[in-house]
This record gives sequence, structure tokens and C-alpha cells, in this order.
Amino acid sequence: MKIQNVEILAVTDARRSLLAIAEAGLAAIDTDKIVRETLKINGNTLAVGNEKMDLKEAGKILFIGIGKCAADAAYATEQILGDRLSGGVIVDVKVCPDVKRLKAFCGTHPLPSEENLLAAEAIVGTLKGLTENDVVIFVVSGGGSTLLFLPEDKTNREEIPVFKALMHAGAAIRDMNVVRKHMSLARGGYLAKYAYPARVVSLIFSDVPGDDISSISSGPTTKDMTTIEDAERILAKFDVLRTCNIEKCGLVETPKEDKYFEKVSNIVAVSNKRALEAIKQAAEGLGFRAAIRDTELSGEAKEVAHMVVNAIHGEPPRSVLLWGGETTVTVRGKGSGGRNLELCASALPLVKDGEAILSLASDGRDHGPFAGAICDKITMKAIADAGLDLEAFLRENNEYPLFEKVGNYLMTGDTGSNVSDLVIALKI
Repeated sequence: MKIQNVEILAVTDARRSLLAIAEAGLAAIDTDKIVRETLKINGNTLAVGNEKMDLKEAGKILFIGIGKCAADAAYATEQILGDRLSGGVIVDVKVCPDVKRLKAFCGTHPLPSEENLLAAEAIVGTLKGLTENDVVIFVVSGGGSTLLFLPEDKTNREEIPVFKALMHAGAAIRDMNVVRKHMSLARGGYLAKYAYPARVVSLIFSDVPGDDISSISSGPTTKDMTTIEDAERILAKFDVLRTCNIEKCGLVETPKEDKYFEKVSNIVAVSNKRALEAIKQAAEGLGFRAAIRDTELSGEAKEVAHMVVNAIHGEPPRSVLLWGGETTVTVRGKGSGGRNLELCASALPLVKDGEAILSLASDGRDHGPFAGAICDKITMKAIADAGLDLEAFLRENNEYPLFEKVGNYLMTGDTGSNVSDLVIALKI
């Protein structure tokens, strides 16, 4: 079970159903399962998705894992490839399971650190000097943008205040990643450039609405179509340079030469569509009428909360509605919160008897230790019984202390998966 506190939360039929179908969605996107489905070796043939390679003349086979799925993917890859794996590097936000042929780094997220810099340097060093007979298998997953921290001037730490300013301004993930592509020599196609002329196959675990592969982990193996000027426009839009009191951000141009990408295959291995479809099937198996409303959910968490509640209001009993994507929070207070917690807290005053809403980060970390929360009349009663002022917590973007006091949060720990956020609305 991915959700660790099910027994505490499952106190009504609505909640039991809600938690069961959420669990089905998390199980469907298990990284170990996805890698074993996608990566296979049969004799001298290596298959990565629909890509097949003859290994008779192959040189090195390297593995580079980046992001919140990297550690689990690395463990599975070592077991599949065995002695054929020559080596590689992984960087995750958690400690990697025991691997024998790969150098593992545990980086920081959402802000970069020295460990992230060391990991990015190790990846670049591993990729340089390869030949056209070598093969590099990448796993690229959410969280990789921060982990691939490699400014042109290695003493430059301007990315931290820039990212904080963009996040507090409520910038969408695509805008953030356009800027970050141009602040690192390991994003925006740079890793494909370093691997050239080797054969590259990149398995991408999408956490970006719409599965834009150039945005996922800031597209380290995809050709970037944005420019420094695009990054500068975004910085100006959110008034970042003035907010950060800096003159420039150490922007660099990303590789544009086609030759670096001619032998690169980027494959979306999994996205929120798989999780949502599994949730839908599980709900139907329990006798609910289920529908996927959107796989590219975006917008302010508070506004999305109203949309979700209004949508389930209009449905008949035994209905489930589903969304996948990533909301934003324009930070106006000084509290500690996450977008899923803010969505649930914002929905609380509107939810009716027999309705329940669950919103969670599929990686298990909603900007903190909780994966998300459940919103229903039980949660609202717990807040009232504790004498807490819900609106005061919302004004300060302070949802973590709120749910810590009343419970009703979801605890999964690091799931090893990451396909953006999942929102489920249920009417019993």
C-alpha cells in the first residue's frame, strides 16, 4: 500500500472508496513496474519501448537516472541488464537502493545545493568522450530541473532567489522551466549534446500537464526551442530581477544544432493518463460512474477547488470525477503549505454531505511531508471542533499546520513515482 494512514482515514464508505481508487492510481504508475514493462533484453537485442538495438557491435551501455523516479528505475535497470550495464550516474531526491554499477547522488529539492552541482558534473563527465557504438539509457523524471544544477559560473547561486521569486509569484511550471533551461549547462538538450555521437534512448516519466517533453525536468535530452530572450521575457513578466535585487541571471543559450539530437529517442513511458485510467477502472469496479475531466489541470489552487466542488455538485449519486495536472499557488502569506493542501482547504466550506475530495502529489510530497489531503464534512467538523479559523490559515498559505492539527492528510512518503497531481471528487 502506498497510502500509509488508510486505517486512520477510512472511517466512512465514501472515504474507503476514495482511498481504494486513489491507491489503484498510485499502483499503476509504480516506477519499477513501468521500467520492467518498457526495458527488455533478449539475447543481443535491447528493446526500450518500441526502440530496438542490436548489441553485437555495441560498446558501452550506460544508465543516467534523473529525478524522483531515478533511484527505483536504476535498481530495476541493473536487474534487467546485469553485466551488460557498463556504469552510469543517478541523482534522486532520496537515497538510492543498493546499486553496484552506478554512482548515486541524493540531491535537494526544490532548491539546488552543492550536492546537485556535484551530481550534474558527474553526469556530464560520464557522457563526454563516448563513441557512436555506445548506448545511453536515460530515465528523466520530475524534480530533475533542480537536480541538474550546473550554472556556467559554478560560483553563481542566483538560481535560488530567482526560483523562489517565480514560485511566490505563482508562475506556471512551463515558465519556470524556460528560465531554468537557460541557467544550467545540464538542461535544455545539453545532456544529449554531451552524449553525442552515442545512441540515446530517454524514458520520460511525465509530471507536466500535456506531456511536453521539452519541459519535463527542463528537457535535458530534447532540443530546446526557447531562447535566452524568452527567459528574459518571463523574468520581466514577474519582475524577478527587481524582486531579487540582481542585475542578471547568468543566462546561457541551449544547444540548437540538429546533429546532437539525430540519434536521440525520447519516449514518454508514463503520465497521469495511466494513473487516471486506473482510478477510473477501480471506481467503476466499485459501482461508480466515473469520468476523466482533464489531464492538463492548471490554475490557482483556490479557484480550481471551487471548480472541482461545483462539478461534483452537478453529478448524480455514485459518481467520481477525475483530474490530473498541476495547480499553482500565488504566495501571499508566510505560512507553510502545498498546492494540494490549499486546494482541499479551499474546497472545505463548499463540500456537501456525501461528497469527498482527495488531492495528492503523486510523488508523495506536496511541498512537504504530506502527499495531500481529504476534504469532506468530517474534515470541516474537525476544524470547527478544534476552534480553528480556516480562512486565517488560507490567508497565510498555512495549510500544513492546519492539517497537522486536525489530521485528514495523506501520508505516503516518497512514492518513487511522479506524474503530477491527482484530484478525485466522489459523491456516494
